[in-house]
Amino acid sequence: MSNKFLPGKIIVISSPSGVGKTSICKELLTERRKAEGWKFSISYTTRERRPTETDGKEYFFVSQEKFDELSQKDFFAEHFKVHLYHYGTPRPKIEETINNGGLLLLDVDLQGALEIKSDYPDAVTFFILPPSITAWGNRLTKRGTETGEQLKVRFENARDEVKSYHKFEHLIINDQLNLAIDQILCIITGSRDAGNSVSSKEVEAIVKPIINLSAEQIDEIIGCNDENK
Repeated sequence: MSNKFLPGKIIVISSPSGVGKTSICKELLTERRKAEGWKFSISYTTRERRPTETDGKEYFFVSQEKFDELSQKDFFAEHFKVHLYHYGTPRPKIEETINNGGLLLLDVDLQGALEIKSDYPDAVTFFILPPSITAWGNRLTKRGTETGEQLKVRFENARDEVKSYHKFEHLIINDQLNLAIDQILCIITGSRDAGNSVSSKEVEAIVKPIINLSAEQIDEIIGCNDENK
């Protein structure tokens, strides 16, 4: 099947941890869309592989030494230390998509998303917000993939990340996964001019409590969910 997108299209999905950007990317990449030229950009990371992960599927897991070596060779379109580990987006896949057509989906943190948008101005950027601070806290803590200390870092980083939501072209509230995906698809395919369908009042109601999170509130969120496990 021929590629629908010529030249290739770069789609950047970003959000604080636990909001659902990885789930959204997985649901977007159906077999039919893969046959139409949709692909996922697999990032490199220095963090340890989780038991449910496969090297080369979710991430390429490499040592800090290898990561530094690739960085020095300008292999990454963007790379930053996120939370406690380094992550990088390989440049060759982006260039290949732009030149040969298709669509490349990137699941990256805020810093990386803005760096890619700077280098590739035609990239389309999405920032995913949780429906509420309560729902977000529950999702993040119930994953069971981070220690208490790692969770604190993620909550603390989110306070700064959400301040930059206005730097993204499109805002999506991930209250119901299927609806969030439909909104993103409408924008990508141009089936209708979805624009920023989220009102400034809705955004403020979500973002403000996250920005104002205190250390005591973070400890309480983590503690309450630990008790409920």
